[in-house]
Amino acid sequence: MEYTVHKLAALAGVTTRTLRYYDQIGLLKPDRTASGYRLYGPAQLDALQQILFYRALGLGLEEIRRIVSSPAFDRKAALEDHLRALLEQKTQLEALIQNVSKSICELDGGAVMNDSEKFEGFKKKLISDNEAAYGAEVREKFGDAAAEASNAQLAGMTMEQWKIQTELGGEILALLKTALALGDPACEQAQQACEKHRQWLSFF
Repeated sequence: MEYTVHKLAALAGVTTRTLRYYDQIGLLKPDRTASGYRLYGPAQLDALQQILFYRALGLGLEEIRRIVSSPAFDRKAALEDHLRALLEQKTQLEALIQNVSKSICELDGGAVMNDSEKFEGFKKKLISDNEAAYGAEVREKFGDAAAEASNAQLAGMTMEQWKIQTELGGEILALLKTALALGDPACEQAQQACEKHRQWLSFF
């Protein structure tokens, strides 16, 4: 079955402007009628589904175009990646729900949460966010084993380690802001930012 731009927009829940933009940047090219109207067939529908999956996972359009235009692109493997990422998000949401529920219970005089439990949901959220934003790139460059090892290291952080890396993140941003204003990569603030970034990376 073929769809006009308006019918596909209604079917997929996107705007016609979005579809025209995807055409313009070469991300989703429709067929054309003799009079120049856009027509989308089964191949374009499958491609749009992939694009919207990647968008839902937080990837930018340029990265999506790079992935789907690669000669090595495998639709089944991509769908399996999507499923894994969605299951991770589900796990992360369930952990946050459990965390909030326990916190409410504690405030109502129920069981006291230990320090590790208070941060478990946030660690899982960070892992899920990292996977959505950088997972495909990291796994392509360094392999699944390296990505899983990094996730495991983050999941195993103690409360003290979590506190330190969080503080380092804030210090790095403040130093970078000052260094950028000075405009000198060799200034003390820039060098401090580099060293603190090295320390921060070691946690992951």
